[in-house]
Amino acid sequence: MWQALDEARAAADHGDVPIGAVVLDRNGGLIAGAGNERELLKDPTAHAEVLALRRAAEELRTWRLEDCTLVVTLEPCTMCAGALVLARVRRLVFGAFDPKAGAVSSLWDVVRDPRLNHRSEVVSGVLESECAAILQEFFAAQRS
Repeated sequence: MWQALDEARAAADHGDVPIGAVVLDRNGGLIAGAGNERELLKDPTAHAEVLALRRAAEELRTWRLEDCTLVVTLEPCTMCAGALVLARVRRLVFGAFDPKAGAVSSLWDVVRDPRLNHRSEVVSGVLESECAAILQEFFAAQRS
């Protein structure tokens, strides 16, 4: 999660909401990482999770990320939850819950929906206060 927080800080440096994600291999080794780049790329789909999944697929030369773990600082939205299901990510680890848009437990549970062809293991609340704090600080600065 510390690596994902580093990615989140880098996103804030270029004006994006500080959310970071990393993809790890079966042994916990870093495959790819990203922070939000929506503002940087002017792309509504440039969420940290989607970018990290794309970069991991490119690195591994496959879209099937079956042995991978996605670690993200904020509970994924519906788009990102759908992307990790489609990529067949084995495990999702996230920090802060997102009561307004979270699609893993807060509003929906896309990644464990038995109607879909794949379900991911979920570990939530990892470094939750640190992950929430970086977002709170960013939005407080935006308001002032």
